[in-house]
Amino acid sequence: MHFGLVLGKLPKKVTHLAMKILFISYNRLGDAVLSSGLLAYLIRQHPNAQITIACGPVPAPLLALAPKVVKLIKLNKLPLVGHWRQLWAQTVGQRWDMVVDLRSSLMAWLLWTRKRKILYPREIYSHRIYQLARVFDLQDPPAPELWLRPQHKRAAEEWLEFQNPILALGPIANWGGKQWPIERYLELARRLTAPNGLLPGARVAVFGAEHERAAAIPLLNGLPVVQAIDLMGQIDLPTVLACLKRCDLYVGNDSGLMHTAAAAQIPTLGLFGPSREEIYGPWGDHAAAVRTDRSFEDIRSDPAYDYRKNNTWMTSLSVDKVEAATRELMAEL
Repeated sequence: MHFGLVLGKLPKKVTHLAMKILFISYNRLGDAVLSSGLLAYLIRQHPNAQITIACGPVPAPLLALAPKVVKLIKLNKLPLVGHWRQLWAQTVGQRWDMVVDLRSSLMAWLLWTRKRKILYPREIYSHRIYQLARVFDLQDPPAPELWLRPQHKRAAEEWLEFQNPILALGPIANWGGKQWPIERYLELARRLTAPNGLLPGARVAVFGAEHERAAAIPLLNGLPVVQAIDLMGQIDLPTVLACLKRCDLYVGNDSGLMHTAAAAQIPTLGLFGPSREEIYGPWGDHAAAVRTDRSFEDIRSDPAYDYRKNNTWMTSLSVDKVEAATRELMAEL
């Protein structure tokens, strides 16, 4: 009887098994967009991955379009951390190869997983992108990346034509304190689209949600009908991204829409006052921030400062200063 090994009969190494990854991202749009670069890094590093994403309902339509995503769990905030209990119930039955927790919750420790990657809050004054890079000890900061489907690009073509330059404005913020006065957006639009402006003859696309329309009405009504493109609440978030990609310049408050514009890789200028541009400024080679004449510390130490009130803290940012910043940004392209 022959007991020698027959090499041709050795079992082949299994290399096609999918790597199951749980990626816990953010509730707010801006944070989720900033985290998309880390998601893109995972996708490239693990081409056989099957990724489950947990995030808030607002950024969900964008993150769901990433390659390798097989499931998206919307974290609708509930009392008594009920949303975390729901997430645990939906994920505890799976043996994960990796859990990436950007929310610094206990989920990575409550699930069976081979690897845990957690964003611990430290060095809080560095840009959020650098904070995210530490999760995998990356030397190169993971720039945001977002994905689209052909139908979103076709929808954007119907809304925005390439016949004229397009100035995109994001005049609303999630808190009134961060909102530049709406009449200054109107004056800026008039200057930038004037014959001697930065974008002569440009149309003006105004972005925002339907519930923000009332605050944007003075801007929409102040622009000529043939110039204004009202996108307030008209399109879904992926189509917003596709429309932004067709614009020539974006100017807006510190918001998730600002980060989406920067991720679309169009020239993006973010306006800052009671928030830190060194942490949350728009990220990219074609992005910049301009802040009020008052520093963040000066605003926050003002006896009248109250985050529960919606009065703006952006009045010391002049139209002249914003216009100059847009010219400087465009000159660097």
